[in-house]
Amino acid sequence: MSDPTASSSATPGPTSDAAFTAVVGVDGSANSLSALQWALAHVAAHGGGTVRAVMCWGYTTVGAVGLNLGGSLPPAESMQQAAEDALAEVLADVVAPDGVTITSTVAEGTASTVILDNSTDADLIVLGKRGRGGFLGLLMGSVANQVANHANSPVVIVPA
Repeated sequence: MSDPTASSSATPGPTSDAAFTAVVGVDGSANSLSALQWALAHVAAHGGGTVRAVMCWGYTTVGAVGLNLGGSLPPAESMQQAAEDALAEVLADVVAPDGVTITSTVAEGTASTVILDNSTDADLIVLGKRGRGGFLGLLMGSVANQVANHANSPVVIVPA
């Protein structure tokens, strides 16, 4: 007699051993907040798992401004802490659905590189259509474009 609770389904999906993981690029913009909310709902719909909120920082623009003004750059530790504080502030008002855990990651680097580096084990990457910077006339932001072209997992671009 077979066990009625046993499952022989070959349908892939999250299990207790491998919960669904979504990586979300967060910069505090309305688009990134929409992406975060979409990811939370999507992971919950897949039975739960983790939403990894990722934020980056870098000296690229800060360095150029600092050097042009003749000033010194803040130490990396200060930049890291400021970015961690900014992400914590964004996440402070976010309520995860039952079964969904939000983790946060902050790293130095370009947004696309940091997102891709933090999504090697992800089932999905979720991004807002546009971030804070760039050229507003573009249909899709450069980070979303870069990630979509280089990701090893599906990418969802969420409009505001």
